[in-house]
Amino acid sequence: MRPMRPVSPSRRTVLAATAAAGAASVGTATTATAAPGASPADARPPATAQPPSRELRALLREIDPDRIEATVRRLVSFGTRHTLSTQDDPDRGIGAARDWILAEMRSYAARSGGRMTAELQSYVQEPAPRVPTATRITNVLATLRGSVTPERVYVVSGHYDSRVTDVMDATSDAPGADDDASGVAVAMELARVMATRRPAATIVFAAVAGEEQGLYGAAHMASRFKAAGADVQAMFTNDIVGASRADDGTRDPYTIRLFAEGVPTSETPEQAATRRSVGGENDSPSRQLARFVRDTADNPATGMRVRVVYRRDRYRRGGDHIPFLEQGYPAARFTEPAEDFAHQHQDVRVEDGKQYGDLPEFCDFPFTARVARVNAAALWTLAQAPAAPRDARILTAALTNSTQLVWSRGSEPDLAGYEVVWRETTAPEWTHVIPVGDVTSHEVDLSKDNVFFGVRALNRAGLRGPVSFPSPQT
Repeated sequence: MRPMRPVSPSRRTVLAATAAAGAASVGTATTATAAPGASPADARPPATAQPPSRELRALLREIDPDRIEATVRRLVSFGTRHTLSTQDDPDRGIGAARDWILAEMRSYAARSGGRMTAELQSYVQEPAPRVPTATRITNVLATLRGSVTPERVYVVSGHYDSRVTDVMDATSDAPGADDDASGVAVAMELARVMATRRPAATIVFAAVAGEEQGLYGAAHMASRFKAAGADVQAMFTNDIVGASRADDGTRDPYTIRLFAEGVPTSETPEQAATRRSVGGENDSPSRQLARFVRDTADNPATGMRVRVVYRRDRYRRGGDHIPFLEQGYPAARFTEPAEDFAHQHQDVRVEDGKQYGDLPEFCDFPFTARVARVNAAALWTLAQAPAAPRDARILTAALTNSTQLVWSRGSEPDLAGYEVVWRETTAPEWTHVIPVGDVTSHEVDLSKDNVFFGVRALNRAGLRGPVSFPSPQT
């Protein structure tokens, strides 16, 4: 039997209450400490923002920029990590890098009390664009199994292959410090710090290969998850997160870009027709994921501002989150605030007195550690909080100026209830939160014609999960 619907307050009451709550939250937010270099407006979080718990703050303090630097320099020491480079030399090439990453991940797993495992995920890529001969491509995965809802999976990755100017040059030195030893270092540092902890859901830390040749490793990983029926609820790739200096010399060490698509890559024609009829171009699962990152990781505990970019990736470019989007999984990409192309996809050389090449001396390791804290804040909260509500719908059988929402109750044992959120259709962030209790239905005395609604769950510890954007139900 469906729980009884709470009595709906009047529209004036809803507006007055949510406006007061919004004013209170803004009043609190303006006293917050903004990240260095941020404007006062950046200190004002969305209405859905949630401060880090004591447990999360302790985790964030363990992230070590010196360890991140050591990881980047060790990966650079293999000379080249090109996907087509040697796989059986113990000191040089992608095979040596693969074996070292696996050994490190296994050392983290040894401290996990059996909760973490580390393994290689390999397949043979037949000849294809940028792969002239059959080539073994291998991902390195460390999986920290959830203790409460292990079927829920969250993935964080970086790619350990590298390249120079000629994408087919598999022999020249290709240090790949920023692109993308930095992203691998983030994933590995998170694996190290989280290995001794007990997340409620499962977290996979991945170093993937074949990115520069065509996203091959990530595509294989995503397809394996899909074939297994895995419930991947979020995926983050960290690609080019090692430097805070732009090509003009300016620095922005307290901002990280997060690219998140609007219209889903995997959208069906039927879903597109629904979207066109009700709106929602800015409310894909990936956009809700990006908002969640802002809610949990744009704060003084990380020291970072998360700049959400409303694109799938940089202009006409791509990364390892795209194969996950193609499989229908929410995914987004972290990238430094402004790239310096003299230190990306370049032969190592000095030309007209200028040093080219992706070398570690151009990295900013404290910056990368802060990027790792952003990832950690979002991932850990995702893994500890309830999942986004399933089957969220707006009932449309009757024409009224109120809005009735329904959803399915989650299975988490510590689930405490739900909140309805809403915003004007022109607002980028959720602006109002309405607590509704442990129910699966709620009516708001506001017209669905004029605003966007969402639903999110909370647990007994007060952690909120991502928002679900409801579909129409007749």
